[in-house]
Amino acid sequence: MNRRDALKLAALALTLPSASVAWAKDAFTVLNPPQKSDDPSKIEVIEFFHYGCPHCRDFDPLVAVWKKKLPADVAFRHVPAIWNNAQLGGLARLYYAAEASGTLDALHAGIFGAVQDDKRPLFTEEQVREWIDGKVADPVKFIETYKSFGVNSMVQRADQLARAMKIQGVPTVVVDGKYVTSASLTGSHEDTLKVTDELIARVRKERSAK
Repeated sequence: MNRRDALKLAALALTLPSASVAWAKDAFTVLNPPQKSDDPSKIEVIEFFHYGCPHCRDFDPLVAVWKKKLPADVAFRHVPAIWNNAQLGGLARLYYAAEASGTLDALHAGIFGAVQDDKRPLFTEEQVREWIDGKVADPVKFIETYKSFGVNSMVQRADQLARAMKIQGVPTVVVDGKYVTSASLTGSHEDTLKVTDELIARVRKERSAK
């Protein structure tokens, strides 16, 4: 899902080192300047998403299967896109509250469904409080986490990261803070994950050459 009529990422398109796939050319862009990952010892893969995006919802089960097979030198994480939008900021806060409270696996698919199918506006504390009741063991503790300084910091960091990486649409995948790919470049969600695998291999080769 594009951010309205946002322009494509302004970065240099390169060809993957392997010609094993017909869609390799222009299947990703290069972020300039590249951004440092939180854990330089790992090859970090980030998927930017938001719960109101139907394409993110379609991509999510594919990612869930794919990430289970990642090697030990790769770290994957979701980052909610916000774009200075209060509603998306509220959904990002809900995501990080679920992650921090250990309830993300139980709630993740349900949040997609609530937002997209049930049209639940889970953007404020009151709306989340009403929706979460009966879905977690301790709703009071969940809301405390939702309002916490730690979650607030995570939301701010997510917004900063999306700006630094020039994210204009979701779902978008960024590998090692430098290589950016999405279905708008690859043609499909499945091919996005294939390109991501190729980019992981590319980063691994770059690091071994240093």
